Amino acid sequence: MFISNAYAQTATAADPGLMGSLTTFLPLILMFVVMYFLMIRPQQKRQRELKAMMDALTKGDEVVTAGGIVGRVSKVTDSYVTLEVAPGTEITVQKNAVTTLLPKGTLKAL
Repeated sequence: MFISNAYAQTATAADPGLMGSLTTFLPLILMFVVMYFLMIRPQQKRQRELKAMMDALTKGDEVVTAGGIVGRVSKVTDSYVTLEVAPGTEITVQKNAVTTLLPKGTLKAL
């Protein structure tokens, strides 16, 4: 009596179509692209460079380990490196503990 009847809308107005779906996911896609170029890609490049450096280690190279130990490589195996940290003092560390390859003559300057 006092309340008017409510009718449902037609089905065509409720269907957003292809453009509506694309605009819904566009911010999510853009966030992924930005994260890829700002975070994922540089990290992968750094990992490739670090792996190439570890594969190129040879006897006589001067290196720094993850713990901050500076030494000269005296022996290289598949997964371990022996470092001479002082005359007559050698330690064995994993290859992946080596973080930086120093220029020749750095140990003499220390």
